[in-house]
Amino acid sequence: MRDSAEWQPTSYRSHTIGQVVSLGDSLIGTEVTISGYAETVRGRGAICFLMLRDGTGRIQAFLKRDNMDQAFFDLVQSVSRESTVQLTGVVAEKRAPKVKEGESPPPPEYEINVSSGSILAIASTPLPVGVTDDVQVGLDVRLDNRHLDLRREHVNAMFQLRSRVLQYGREHLIAEGFQEINTPKIIAAAAEGGTNLFPMKYFDTDAYLSQSPQLYKQLAVLGGLERVFEIGPAFRAEKHDTYRHLNEFISFDIEGAWMDDEDVMGVQERMIFHIWSEVKKNDQNLIDIINKYRISQGNEEIEVDIPSLPFPRIPYCEAIEIVKKGGGEIEWGDDIESHHCDLIAAKFPGFHFIPRWPMAMKPFYIHHKENEKGTTGEQLSRGFDLNFGRDEMTSGGAREHRVDILEENLRGMGLDPADFTFYTDGFRYGAPPHAGWGLGVARLLMVLTGAGNVREVVLFPRDRSRVTP
Repeated sequence: MRDSAEWQPTSYRSHTIGQVVSLGDSLIGTEVTISGYAETVRGRGAICFLMLRDGTGRIQAFLKRDNMDQAFFDLVQSVSRESTVQLTGVVAEKRAPKVKEGESPPPPEYEINVSSGSILAIASTPLPVGVTDDVQVGLDVRLDNRHLDLRREHVNAMFQLRSRVLQYGREHLIAEGFQEINTPKIIAAAAEGGTNLFPMKYFDTDAYLSQSPQLYKQLAVLGGLERVFEIGPAFRAEKHDTYRHLNEFISFDIEGAWMDDEDVMGVQERMIFHIWSEVKKNDQNLIDIINKYRISQGNEEIEVDIPSLPFPRIPYCEAIEIVKKGGGEIEWGDDIESHHCDLIAAKFPGFHFIPRWPMAMKPFYIHHKENEKGTTGEQLSRGFDLNFGRDEMTSGGAREHRVDILEENLRGMGLDPADFTFYTDGFRYGAPPHAGWGLGVARLLMVLTGAGNVREVVLFPRDRSRVTP
């Protein structure tokens, strides 16, 4: 559970359960107040044992009728599971179980000898989702009751891990000279063209939810901020209904001046290397909790394998040939779909970049060099994807910084440059070459946790059918 060494006392507790467990020896004989969820109650009559859990750990509480208010003692004995309880008592070492001769004794465990307490809230019964029981319910039921689902140890660990991934990614980008920015999520025109926008009314003006911070992070770079990043939401009105698509998602987005596609691919692989390294060093306890559950379900354990640098680069033209040689039906100019990626992943199962996509398949703001042509003579772009196995993680590339080419690209996509003057005007006064990418946070978590569905690692997912809770 979460490291709570730095947590300060509150009105409801002097210590977290995690603090009591980790500081046990130094707290023996000390009176503490803890609060948490009632997991189980054992015993009737003169004594009972209550297992209490908070977000940092669990501990056994020992209650004796003669040592406290009898009405509270009786109430605890009949309290429903997951009710919230506050207890005050003295920390003691639990009696160690007998060990056979020659065996090492187990590490000490601690309990609370309770003197007083109160029931803070009674949980209704039955619970719609089991918390400590091995009761199987569908993902939809779990998401409908996410507040309870989060109390399950392995689910809680996934979201603690998500917080760490955000922390480590942010730390690395700052260390490489990137500054954090915030871009608007209410926009007047599409950032990437197309029709996958959620329309809305902004007072009397037609507007949309932002599908990407792309244009604004570029404008920040043009303004002299040099290197910027954002960790924020984006909205796509795509009618996908798959294990890896959502209509609202959080992504790492970066943009850097005086950088090309190869430069920002380097930033990305180093960031992922840093995240994996920090998780391996600091968060194995969370991985162990997730693995404990996976094993109970008959699944393989996950391991945090720190990827080697640099990641493989498989240019689009080469990727097409790999798919063809693997028996896939594909031609130059086709999109590389998931079943094609399975053939590439057979050779490159981990993280790998696919750069140099055809210009016709990339957004209007992607840069190209005239002398870079594909096997059929069509223009190649400086755009790239990052995949892990079959799944796309990232879209990125070098950006077009010449305003006349930008406007030409817009017209080529059937868009009117006049609708994008808020963006293109920024390129009329000297624009540095620049590049960037966007990386879905949830897809990274799928890799780290072994989750089979992106909804597992999103707190309150939004897809075609879900807008609550």
